[in-house]
Amino acid sequence: MQKVLIILGSKSDLDICKPITNVLNDFGVQSEFHVSSAHRNPDNTAKLAKDAETNGFGVIIACAGMAAHLPGVVASHSTLPVIGVPINSGALAGIDALYSIAQMPPGVPVACVAVNGVKNAALLAIQIIALSNPELKEKYRLYKESLKG
Repeated sequence: MQKVLIILGSKSDLDICKPITNVLNDFGVQSEFHVSSAHRNPDNTAKLAKDAETNGFGVIIACAGMAAHLPGVVASHSTLPVIGVPINSGALAGIDALYSIAQMPPGVPVACVAVNGVKNAALLAIQIIALSNPELKEKYRLYKESLKG
């Protein structure tokens, strides 16, 4: 099964983003965390994105606050689906990050979830991987069924 690569723009985002792995683990999907800023370590960020598919990843989740260039930079270096998570930080409480992620130019798509929407990012990654994994698709179907109460 494909794994999910999770890239954080800053170590300070770790506590907010930790639930991503909890959700993925609940579905049996492996993941890997890396901290790599698009601004402070652009070469490493590009390498992570370029090598992701070769390293067995099927989806990338990129979490960043403030200017939030990370998801777009990752998407510019990869053909994998990228899910951007705007993080609530700074004076604008994540709205700046939301706009940065949602307003990508044509040719560089990035899916965008709500500010601090880490659980939905994990669930969207699961849905993407489940397109080619019938067992995971069934687990996700049962999960959706359980939401009905």
